[in-house]
Amino acid sequence: MAHDNPTLRRRTFLAAMAGLPFAATAAPDGLHDWGAAPDFRGITQWFNSPALSLDGLRGRLVLVDFWTYACINCLRTLPHVNRWAASYADAGLVVVGVHTPEFAFERAPANVQAAIKRHGVKHPVALDNDYATWKAYDNRFWPAAYLVDGRGRIRYRHFGEGDYDRTDAAIRTLLERPGRA
Repeated sequence: MAHDNPTLRRRTFLAAMAGLPFAATAAPDGLHDWGAAPDFRGITQWFNSPALSLDGLRGRLVLVDFWTYACINCLRTLPHVNRWAASYADAGLVVVGVHTPEFAFERAPANVQAAIKRHGVKHPVALDNDYATWKAYDNRFWPAAYLVDGRGRIRYRHFGEGDYDRTDAAIRTLLERPGRA
């Protein structure tokens, strides 16, 4: 319960102060059920992949990574995201970068493509110029990571840099589950 766990109590308080919803059901493994993950919406272009949907990825663990190439925090996180994409692909992880621009020049597909190449991004990247997927996730941060289990439920979220070991542990925990549930 939140009142018995100082970390969860602190996160609940911080989420409330930031105006974020914090309604999650705790699981015995420390992960939460944040509800059904919205599908990718309003994507204007896909890089490194044909168009994807969460229904099409059912049964796989999906890391949805909101980023933008001019954000220094995103660029410092990107090597970890790239490593997870490469290291855990054979185990069932699919990383989908959702590039949501902060500045007008980040909307140009050619600029995004050049950044993907420059930073060695090999996983699928969706161009979310109209913030449709961003809004569907009620996201407010760059970078932001959401782990979606094989049933399509958000089981883990992280905003900003850091906690890479915790994110890695959540990935491994969810990959070990039958059906990725």
